[in-house]
Amino acid sequence: MRLIGLTGGISTGKTTVSNYLSKNYEFPIWDADFYGREAVKPGSSIFKSIVKHYGKNIVLPDGNLDRRELGEIVFNNQQELLWLEKQIHPYVRDRFKQNIQHFIVKNSESEQKNYIQVTSHQRTSQDATAVLVIPLLFEAKMTDLVTEIWVIYAPLQQQIERLMKRDCLTQKQAYTRINNQMSLSEKCQKGDIVVDNSSTLEALLKQVDLAIAYQ
Repeated sequence: MRLIGLTGGISTGKTTVSNYLSKNYEFPIWDADFYGREAVKPGSSIFKSIVKHYGKNIVLPDGNLDRRELGEIVFNNQQELLWLEKQIHPYVRDRFKQNIQHFIVKNSESEQKNYIQVTSHQRTSQDATAVLVIPLLFEAKMTDLVTEIWVIYAPLQQQIERLMKRDCLTQKQAYTRINNQMSLSEKCQKGDIVVDNSSTLEALLKQVDLAIAYQ
């Protein structure tokens, strides 16, 4: 079984890669950001803890968390960021573990059929594969959930420009968010495969194809 941990810095291209893996290879994609948003849905215990901690001013008129205001708080205060992550990360980990368990059960029988006898001493396999998109894979200590780690790389200036455009942030705000994560160079050193997204989309996807072929 192949569980790919897809990580990298903010705005390096993780979504582009995961969408490609979903569309072209039909791999299931499990996204930590999705589970993070799920964790703080209005009425959840985590939502209530956050509101209790920061006050009702953190809630929008529609009842949802003001994620932009929350970001301004936590990305400018390391202790508050750690507190918030402590609320959300256990929930995200549990969701991943549930998915992995279901995936194992679902593929247990077909996995045996996918092992093809080549010789009496050699086998080749077509492993069931799923992708865990976890931006904070190293920081949240979730590396034990995956069998291999892909790090999507992009130069800092490209990250800043993409993040400013995507989230309508100032350059300072974008840099602050990037700087609150482990450095991208350190992530690249810890990863099994580095996918360079500093060039064209075609070049990016070619690297993804090569990474899939590599086992």
